Amino acid sequence: MYSVGEIVIYGGEGVCKIDKIDKMNISGLKNDKLYYYLTPLFRNGTIYAPIDTPVRMRYAVSKEEAEDLINRIPEIPAETFTNVNVRLLSEHYQNIIKSYECEDLVRVIKSIEAKRNILLEKGKRLGSVEERFLTRAEDMLWGELSVSLGIDKDKVDSYIRERIHS
Repeated sequence: MYSVGEIVIYGGEGVCKIDKIDKMNISGLKNDKLYYYLTPLFRNGTIYAPIDTPVRMRYAVSKEEAEDLINRIPEIPAETFTNVNVRLLSEHYQNIIKSYECEDLVRVIKSIEAKRNILLEKGKRLGSVEERFLTRAEDMLWGELSVSLGIDKDKVDSYIRERIHS
């Protein structure tokens, strides 16, 4: 069980802080189940997640783990998926992203960027599916690394690029 004040990754919501662990007070309903009261760090709102939630929840990576991941980025393979079927393309990226693990997010980002470069050479653009998953993967990864490294989310991309190319 996680504790109040801890920073966790909660499924597709991304980085959240556990503000409270308590029963939900809903008038007219008897509810003895405990919930995490989660505050997303990069959007407004509160998430109420049962402590036995089936949604993937884990601690955010440490600063050391984040630095190690960045050092390994050049070794993480990019896989270009060239199916034109939008449903299959979406399923492919969703299956990788749904682990919510940093290395998988890097793999998606690198794969889509590689595909973008191939298409640019041919005078073409990425499709909306790839654009959507690239944005999603970057948002999730930049958010977690921002918290782990103690830098602004909008500076994570340039921080990574500087580290890789230095």
